[in-house]
Amino acid sequence: MKISPSELISVLAQFNPWWRGGHIAGLPAWKRAAWHELNQWVTQPPVHRAVLLSGARQVGKTTLLLQCIEDLLQQGVPAANILYVTFDHPMLKLGGIDAVLAAWREREPRAEGIEYLFLDEAQFIRDWGTWVKHQIDFVKDRRIVFTGSATPLLEADQESGVGRWHAIRITTLSFYEYLHIKQLALPELPPLRSLRHLFDWTAPDFYRVTELAAPYTGHFHEYLVRGGFPQTAQIESVAQAQRLLREDIIDKVLKRDMTALFGVRRILDLEHTFLYLCMHDGGLLDMTDLCSNLQVKRPTAQHFIELLEATHLIYRLPPFGYGKDVLRARYKVYLADAAISSAVLLKGKNILDDPTALGVATETAVFRHLFARYYAQQVRFTYWRGKQEREVDVVAEVGGQIVPFEVKYRTQHTGVRELKGLMELCQQKNISRGYVVTKALDDFGLLAGTPEGINIMRLPAPLLCYWMGEAELHGVVE
Repeated sequence: MKISPSELISVLAQFNPWWRGGHIAGLPAWKRAAWHELNQWVTQPPVHRAVLLSGARQVGKTTLLLQCIEDLLQQGVPAANILYVTFDHPMLKLGGIDAVLAAWREREPRAEGIEYLFLDEAQFIRDWGTWVKHQIDFVKDRRIVFTGSATPLLEADQESGVGRWHAIRITTLSFYEYLHIKQLALPELPPLRSLRHLFDWTAPDFYRVTELAAPYTGHFHEYLVRGGFPQTAQIESVAQAQRLLREDIIDKVLKRDMTALFGVRRILDLEHTFLYLCMHDGGLLDMTDLCSNLQVKRPTAQHFIELLEATHLIYRLPPFGYGKDVLRARYKVYLADAAISSAVLLKGKNILDDPTALGVATETAVFRHLFARYYAQQVRFTYWRGKQEREVDVVAEVGGQIVPFEVKYRTQHTGVRELKGLMELCQQKNISRGYVVTKALDDFGLLAGTPEGINIMRLPAPLLCYWMGEAELHGVVE
């Protein structure tokens, strides 16, 4: 079926109101942490490459594109040189990229200067790798930004993609962004450029922040239940927020994207696999148990897990170390957002009364904040297991250093006896600094009684997530 230019122009005109002097309606004033990096690549790119925004559904990718367009228009870029297309629209998807560009230029003759193409849901473009290779290699006065799932695009034509696009990963909202969006009037916390600086604090510094942070804990628990998606964060009812999370985000990925992008036919088995992961969030993945429970073969289950990771619904952490032992070991799985498990399992705010579930949600949130803060620095994240199955939840390898994080989100204050795994890892690898993420705000400061040469910082989860999100938003580099 062929789509006529007039039909394409009619659709494009609706998505590009600036062609007729209109404005983009409903854009939020706040901007995601990724805005700074995206804006640099659009306005002053270090090299000539396309830009890929990848991330889960509803994390704000389209909003970032439209904010970028608005900024270009305010800078005086001719409206005719800016094109926004969403290939989620059936007419545009059927027409194809070349017909869309031809219709654009039939509707809007090119003005002098650089052209800007913003292509939403670009994974639906046929032969994407070949097209982008040609664009980057031969069209030097055109800048391209596209959104979608990175994996299907990158794997479609890896050779064509090398050196031709720069990927920016968009995660769910940080706790800092969540508070910023909700415009809550809270006491201002002191900024923290690096967690290392906490080791230089004095007792009055810890006490002062503990007092200031008192109102933050309740909002942190609300954040764990609502989730870090911009839409769910702004809905008044928690039940409605979790319903939106289930229906508009997760269901569409499992039932539509998996079929459209990957040709998955066994949707029910895929849903059961995801449900199993929701029930084991933050735990080690036991493939034998999963296959036995779901009655699927191991290659099928492995394929489903890789697809869930490709569509940004889960993260997988390998064990610490290298070589054959790591290849044979089990992965640890975190969901993309702390609220996904409670939404899928219909727990709602009940997790706040379940210490185990609340601890798991907190651990998931902590990892998501560490990942978002440091992924651009090519940090390797793993977990560690030692003797007698002692474990350290997250280990970050950054700048030649090993930085361990253990989550102990419980009412009791944390002592050395509860951190045998962390102590064992630090002694084994000569690690001088580590962190234990705590619950109580007064469970904050340098841990007493550690072996000589090992310094462990007790850091409440709301403060860690706040500071990690703040550093990510403001582009602070250690």
